[in-house]
Amino acid sequence: MESNPQVLFSWKAPLRPYKKQSSIILRFYLTVALLSSLIVFFFGDKILIIPIWALVFIFYVLTITPPPDVENKITTFGIDAAGVTLRWEMLSHFYFGKRFGFNTLTVVSQSPYFYHMYLVVPTEEMKKKLINILSAHLLYQETPHKTITDKMLDWVSVLVPDEEEAVKQEGLQAVSERLRRASL
Repeated sequence: MESNPQVLFSWKAPLRPYKKQSSIILRFYLTVALLSSLIVFFFGDKILIIPIWALVFIFYVLTITPPPDVENKITTFGIDAAGVTLRWEMLSHFYFGKRFGFNTLTVVSQSPYFYHMYLVVPTEEMKKKLINILSAHLLYQETPHKTITDKMLDWVSVLVPDEEEAVKQEGLQAVSERLRRASL
């Protein structure tokens, strides 16, 4: 494999952060969809049932299928990720976040579009190397400004049950059931 002198840094990583979910989360999605479908069916426009179940299908697919590994490159011209290339002139700033235990690099483009490119960063060493390379071209934000959309997503993510909490709750119910049987 020949090395391209224009590539400053490259790495392979999953296309998106992924954590295998249990059937508890899938049951939650189905329950919410069923309840909202019933509400829409009895009180609203019945055509809205189609997008509700389309969203359930998207959630199901993103929950069940693991993402493919893609090669991300930082070149002298810009950033190339999963076949999408953005030139340095189009980019504004970058910051890091954490999702499902993965560090994620978010690169934001200039206005008026504010395109966001999300890249998974597998290790802390790679994160430090990326900060050094990208800081030469873009502004680094340690704490990004949260838009109203980000705030709404944070609020909704609090409502979705966490798998570990559900497993702990089931474990507590099983222990209390055994204690109840033992006391009889």
